[in-house]
Amino acid sequence: MEFGGISIHPVMDGYGRGVAREIYSKPEADGDPWACHTDLLDADGGFTMPMGGFLVRTGERTILVDAGLGRVDTGDYNGGAFMESLRLLGVTSADVTDVVFSHLHFDHVGWATQRGEIVFPNATYRCHAADWAYFVDGPEALPAVVRKLSPLVERLSLFDQECTIAPGVDALPVPGHTPGSTIYVLSGGGVRALLLGDVVHSVVELLEGGWQAAFDVDRQAAAAVRERIARELEASGDLAAGPHISDMRFGRLLATGDGRRTWTTV
Repeated sequence: MEFGGISIHPVMDGYGRGVAREIYSKPEADGDPWACHTDLLDADGGFTMPMGGFLVRTGERTILVDAGLGRVDTGDYNGGAFMESLRLLGVTSADVTDVVFSHLHFDHVGWATQRGEIVFPNATYRCHAADWAYFVDGPEALPAVVRKLSPLVERLSLFDQECTIAPGVDALPVPGHTPGSTIYVLSGGGVRALLLGDVVHSVVELLEGGWQAAFDVDRQAAAAVRERIARELEASGDLAAGPHISDMRFGRLLATGDGRRTWTTV
């Protein structure tokens, strides 16, 4: 997709699979909240999510928004295609000027480093300070995450509020999924497009409010953020995409006229 001097392309790394009713819940619902959404599920109640990131080119900057799974094969999560996907887009690791994270869960930082070495040697790595504090410096930090991310320290730039990353690329913190969860807003030529990170894992979370996800650090805050963003998307007609929804294609959230919403890819 291209608009206003910005180009955006999905960078596929692999797929993850889960059981919907074990991961997504709707505490206020009467009965099975998935009963009206079986079209989003496999026959056995499972769902498959793409894993990867987005390549954004703007001005002289070549930006990765999230860095996929990395070399992972657990059965439920399978990655490894990220660098080849970049190559097919004409980008080498040395070309990347910025790697910006929506948050620091493992499936978004996989290609930040490999075996202790920085993968994108000329890039500045950027994320919200609250996520770095939680996942790397805080008491909840896991050793594997610290090993993965600590090589970035000398190339790290943290932010703690809304800010401009590059021409037409703005960071919008939306804490809930993680303490520093961030949406990246792309704008130019009268067009706005939101890279949602894990504010949304499944389209069902946009279609109606009240959903909670097991992945969320603060489930109530994350649900409130999702509904706020969904209402804004419905009202504005802005484009949106996420690394786990609709094969990473952009779409619009539209009102159907009966109090419901529908998601249409473009």
